[in-house]
Amino acid sequence: MSVEDIATLLHPAIAVFFVFPLIGAVVYFAWQTRQRRLQLAAGDKSKIPPIVGPDHFKLGKWLSASVVGITLLGMAQPIYKKLVLDSGNWAANSTRFYLILGFFIATIAALVFLYRAASLNPQTAWFWRALFASLTGLGMWVIGFQKFQAGDGNLYDLVFRRDFEWQVSHFYYGMIAAMLMIFSLAIAPDIYSRDKEKALTWRRVHTALNTIALLFFVGQALTGPRDLLEIPLSWQKSYVEQLYIQNCQTQPCQVQAAPAEEAPQGQVTP
Repeated sequence: MSVEDIATLLHPAIAVFFVFPLIGAVVYFAWQTRQRRLQLAAGDKSKIPPIVGPDHFKLGKWLSASVVGITLLGMAQPIYKKLVLDSGNWAANSTRFYLILGFFIATIAALVFLYRAASLNPQTAWFWRALFASLTGLGMWVIGFQKFQAGDGNLYDLVFRRDFEWQVSHFYYGMIAAMLMIFSLAIAPDIYSRDKEKALTWRRVHTALNTIALLFFVGQALTGPRDLLEIPLSWQKSYVEQLYIQNCQTQPCQVQAAPAEEAPQGQVTP
């Protein structure tokens, strides 16, 4: 495989062997934490160890960073492929590339500061949590909607969003899930507030939003393989493009290979 093909596989590979197992662990500890809380509230002695709560919180923080990270990686791959690996686009888009690189750095920095703000006193750090959560989300959306100038002078999307089928878009599912993870991280200190009423309210919000996020993760598990099937290997790209140009999904058509170059006289071709 070429460098371009390996870059294409990084995003789904990391999602399969790291992010989705982490989702399963977080969901398991969330269920255990809730069951233990309900058993204690009913006056029963729970056999579930108290460590499940801190473990859920710790793994949840890992999950938030992982989802944001895998989303940024998924957008970095087509940007790198179209602006760097495709040398024909570099001259007209070099400034655009460095600008987008700056957005990546700023978004990652905002996420780091969000983690630091989430570890401060929840009574005084709410403003900083809201600020850095907003900046992290804004940076992701800005990156996802960047365009590049192709050889024909027109502007095209750097990241494939499937806007014509946004209801089943892997891009939009991932962005919404990432936003929910960012919001969950921002409100995490409020769940452990000393004010029991406030803590209960935010815990319910946290549970509802992450249940929705879980549904989007399931949607990503379905749309991700579909999109991967539509991405050809680098050597197949020119032929697959002919299929789309000829609208072969709706009518019979034929794609022919380019004629082989003739060997110079006196040279035997293998």
